[in-house]
Amino acid sequence: MAGYQAGHQLRLLQGASEFFDALVQDIAACAQEVRVETYIFNVQGSGEKVAQALVDAALRGVKVYLVMDGVGTCSLPAPWPQRFDAAGVRWLLFSPLGRMGLLVPSRWRRLHRKLCVLDGAIAYCGGINVLDDWWDPMYGPLEAPRFDFMVRVTGPLVREVHAAMAQFWWRLRAVRSARHVDWSSAWQALQKAVQQKVPKHAQPVDNAPGSRAQLVLRDNVRFRSHIERAYSLALGEARHDIILANAYFLPSRKIQRGLIHAVQRGVRVRLLLQGRYDYFMSHHGTRALYGALLAGGVEIYEYHSSFLHAKVAVVDGRWATVGSSNIDPLSLLLAREANVVVSDPAFAKLLSDQLELALQQHAVRLDTLQHASRSLGQKVLDRVALAVMHTLLLLTGKSY
Repeated sequence: MAGYQAGHQLRLLQGASEFFDALVQDIAACAQEVRVETYIFNVQGSGEKVAQALVDAALRGVKVYLVMDGVGTCSLPAPWPQRFDAAGVRWLLFSPLGRMGLLVPSRWRRLHRKLCVLDGAIAYCGGINVLDDWWDPMYGPLEAPRFDFMVRVTGPLVREVHAAMAQFWWRLRAVRSARHVDWSSAWQALQKAVQQKVPKHAQPVDNAPGSRAQLVLRDNVRFRSHIERAYSLALGEARHDIILANAYFLPSRKIQRGLIHAVQRGVRVRLLLQGRYDYFMSHHGTRALYGALLAGGVEIYEYHSSFLHAKVAVVDGRWATVGSSNIDPLSLLLAREANVVVSDPAFAKLLSDQLELALQQHAVRLDTLQHASRSLGQKVLDRVALAVMHTLLLLTGKSY
C-alpha cells in the first residue's frame, strides 16, 4: 500500500446534487480528456445532466471514456447509446451478464468503484453513482435524498487515479478483442494499458501545501486486501473516537475484533448503518452480528430518513476515508473498489460534522435490550441469512 503524499486540495461533497454540479462544471472546463467509472449510470432526473455533459465534451473534441458495471447498469436506455456513439463518447459495460446471469460465481466480481479524472488534474472518488438522489431503481421516488459522499481531489494522487482508470480501460479493450479473436488489437490494447500516462499539460505539483492523502484500491490481482488493511490499521491505532458510516455492513471477524478492542481501550465507537430495508440478505445478515458488537460496547445507530449509501469513516478527528467500499465480503473480497484515505484534521472535521448531524437528526440508536428480545423467528431469519451469505461466498473460493 502506497504511503501518504502531501499537497492535496480536497473538497467534500455530500449527495448527488453537489457532486453532479461540481462534476458537470469541471467537465465543461476540460480540454483533453474525461474518464468516468461507475457501478450505476442512470439518466433519469439529475443523472441526465451528467450524460449530456459527456456528450457535449466529446462533441468539442475531448476524449471521453465511460465504464459502467454490467449488473449496476444492465443497459443504457435509448437514445443514449446512439447519442454517445454519434458524439464520440467511448463507453463500455464491464462484465455484462450472460444467459446464466449471477448463477455463475465468477460474475460476482463487479466494478463497484466510483472514479472520475479530468485532464489528469482533477479526480473524484467516493460512493455516489450517476443516479438521482431522490430516485431509486427498485423503490422509485424517495421522500428524502440518499445519504452519500464524494471527494474532489487535486494533487499527486490524481496521477494514480488516472493510471488505474486508463489501464483498466485498455485491459477491458484487450479482453473484448481477444474474445473476438482479434489478437492484434488485443496486443495493442495491452501495450497501451502499460504505457498510459497523465496528460502532460496538467502534471500535479508534489510539494504544494495541502492535505496528506492516498488512493487505496481493491481488485482481484494486485490489491486484494488493501482497503480492509487500511481500516484495520486505523481501528487498531484509534485512541479516542471512531465514527463509521457504511451502507452494507457485514464485517470480517478481524474488523469485528478491531471495533471491540477499540472499545476496550476506551475508544468511543459509533456505527451509522442502514435502517431502511434494502436487500433481504444484507438486512438480516447484518443484524445477526449486532448482538456481539452491542455486548462489546459498540454503539449502533440506524439511519431512517432515506437510504444510507455512504462508505466513510473518521478516526480520532484526523484520519478519514471516503470511498466506494462497503465493509462486507462483496466489496472486500470480490469487487473493484476505490477509497481516498486522508490524514488531515480539517478534512476529518468536515466529514465528522456531517456524520454527527446525521446521528443526531436522522438516526435512531439501537436499543440493546430490544434487539436481544426480538422474536425467535426474527433471530432464526437473521442467522439463516448470515449462513446463506457465507455459504454463497464459499462458492467463489473465499472465506470471510
